[in-house]
Amino acid sequence: MVNERYKYSALTGHIIGCAMEVHRRLGNGFQEVIYQRALAIELTEASIAFKRELEMPIFYREQPIGSRRVDFFIDDCVSVELKAVSQLEDVHLAQAINYLEAYSLEVGLLINFGARSLQYKRVVNRKANR
Repeated sequence: MVNERYKYSALTGHIIGCAMEVHRRLGNGFQEVIYQRALAIELTEASIAFKRELEMPIFYREQPIGSRRVDFFIDDCVSVELKAVSQLEDVHLAQAINYLEAYSLEVGLLINFGARSLQYKRVVNRKANR
């Protein structure tokens, strides 16, 4: 899971490991909030610093236009969006990328607990720091 070519690879690898443990113990079929609570427990057990349901402003042309709560903001650098759907769709990936761009973050994770096997995608904001 760790690939040093990717920024924050070790951290995202640890987060994915925590998510795998949650999925191993709970399986699929619960609502997103159940996985969110369980992942918070795993992250705490792993001593990974996080904020849950952090409200973050969204800007358009450098003006605030609203806000959105990120499921997890890990170590002040990685956003994590959770889903509990049978299959990740392109719209979920687009949403995760849009949030990275709106928050001016470089790296995020999209994690789906709803499938029989845990699904995850590392998401990168190619527009960050340009």
